[in-house]
Amino acid sequence: MWKIPREYRHFAFGAIQAGVTCGVASAIASMPFVAEGAFVSHWLRVYFFSWVAVLPIVIAAAPFVHWLAGRITR
Repeated sequence: MWKIPREYRHFAFGAIQAGVTCGVASAIASMPFVAEGAFVSHWLRVYFFSWVAVLPIVIAAAPFVHWLAGRITR
């Protein structure tokens, strides 16, 4: 199986986290389009746009979030 080098783990985490978050959020936002029969096309369009917008934010924020989670847990 093809693997990304460990030093890029931060970027892989960011891409996966952004993908999951955007997938759920865009699906919820696209629910009104179910009745029109346009849910899938709208969801895919919104998902791609939101993933591209959120990915840099997640990658930039992940180290701080990881640090903060370490500070508030034992």
